[in-house]
Amino acid sequence: MLTPIYNPNPNNMEQQLMNLKILLPYKVFNETNNVKSIVAETSAGCYGLLPHRLDFAAALVPGIFSYEAETGGIKYVAVDEGVMIKAGLQVLVSVRNAVGGADLGKLHQLADKEFVNINKEEKDARNVMAKIEGGLMQQLLKLGE
Repeated sequence: MLTPIYNPNPNNMEQQLMNLKILLPYKVFNETNNVKSIVAETSAGCYGLLPHRLDFAAALVPGIFSYEAETGGIKYVAVDEGVMIKAGLQVLVSVRNAVGGADLGKLHQLADKEFVNINKEEKDARNVMAKIEGGLMQQLLKLGE
């Protein structure tokens, strides 16, 4: 039996709000219930989520992830690349790294400095490894001739 995404009963507000879980490779970074809205950065731009948006999955890029809980106001988290999945009222965000608890300006600087630079360094390292592997293959082919 399918669970309806839209709940027309305004008295049951808890069912109309999302549950957010931010996962890191080694732990649960944050788990928040009763989330009103979420804003995340993807390679196609920023996306806003409300509880009754259709289910989807998106690849996240390093940047600022924000959410507004029923109590506590808007929270900001600097996140590395990862994936976000919305299924019903459950939203799972799985990223390589995340940092919270600082003001928005510091988080934005941190995301640019740490996460974007690390990704560039990883790409450079992969390119170097590909060149080394290509050179090794050429040397092996020469030996076989």
